[in-house]
Amino acid sequence: MAKVLLAMSGGVDSSVAAALLQRQGHEVVGCFMRLGSPGEDLEGLVDPDAACRLRTGTSLPQLKIGHQGCCSINDAADARLVAAKLGIQFYVCNFKKDFGRIVDYFVGEYHAGRTPNPCVRCNDWLKFGKLHDYAMQIDAEFVASGHYARIGRDAAGRATLRRGIDRDKDQSYVLFGAKQDRLERMMLPIGELEKPEVRRLAKEFGLPVFDKPDSQEICFVPDNDYAGMIARRDPTSVRPGKIVNAAGEVLGDHPGHQHFTVGQRRGLGVAAAQPLYVVRKDAERNLVVVGSREELLSTGCVAGKINWLAVSPEDWLSCDVAIRYNSDAVPGRVRRLRGADAERLEIEFDEPQHAVAPGQAAVCYAGDRVLGGGWIEASRSATRNPQP
Repeated sequence: MAKVLLAMSGGVDSSVAAALLQRQGHEVVGCFMRLGSPGEDLEGLVDPDAACRLRTGTSLPQLKIGHQGCCSINDAADARLVAAKLGIQFYVCNFKKDFGRIVDYFVGEYHAGRTPNPCVRCNDWLKFGKLHDYAMQIDAEFVASGHYARIGRDAAGRATLRRGIDRDKDQSYVLFGAKQDRLERMMLPIGELEKPEVRRLAKEFGLPVFDKPDSQEICFVPDNDYAGMIARRDPTSVRPGKIVNAAGEVLGDHPGHQHFTVGQRRGLGVAAAQPLYVVRKDAERNLVVVGSREELLSTGCVAGKINWLAVSPEDWLSCDVAIRYNSDAVPGRVRRLRGADAERLEIEFDEPQHAVAPGQAAVCYAGDRVLGGGWIEASRSATRNPQP
């Protein structure tokens, strides 16, 4: 059996993962990643100059709670209770400084006119990035989490990333950026289970979080006001501009392009005879371009900053492609483009897709196996010339 460092969020999924790993005979070390959610302070609980301080049995101070989502002080308390129930070692690790990189990425992508996915970056940079460094410090052989995905093996014995059994909860999309060496040391204990079974097991194990609701929000934007958070962080970059159609005709005004995402229909503030959608954003000129649903259609896209986990597709390879989290993967094909400065993926869909948003990840699948993916840089419109 192995020593396993488990990312414990205080939710039911990672809590059951801890219990399952323990039942399998592993030495489980729980780690709560303190990221610095707004309105809360753990400075008295965690020494910022040390990796980890809190162990099983240590009581948490009663603090005023302003946030109930992922990684809050309430979640830290829940994770501690679960660790105490299972009798496993438990740490709170201060990742606040490292998490600033993710917030900067989020804000920067919106300023650039793209739609970011901070959860993917959190997994890449922290859960299966920085946390691996801590695992090495404590001589843990594996890093585990409560994601709904699975680790398999190919014919050569290399680790592969696969969809979770529960397709409604499958989180393989947000793990596509994990490097091969990280997959080799990754455990995903609940990937073989469906959510109702996870909750049943939580109750069976006597875990106090068995009926805790799932978190639905981005931890550093608890009120879901993305544009407001961006404006408070960088007020000079959110400026009023024009809403135009594809022909460049001015239809209205906007308070800042950061308030809008590709595919958005509601809240445009423009009256029209037919429904209008955000077709694209021109951050350089501070324009929001709107059009019909048909103008949202794309025949394909180009993705950069790729992470490929299978044999490189030098020629066209048939696959299924997911262009956003919680959307079905659609049939298409992919090939690798090699340029002077970077490698990219060229993706074509069998049928045109709506709202292919730059900044989101395009993840390719062969059956339930994740082949790899990249970050969408540009889409190929079905109704207009490609945009840079």
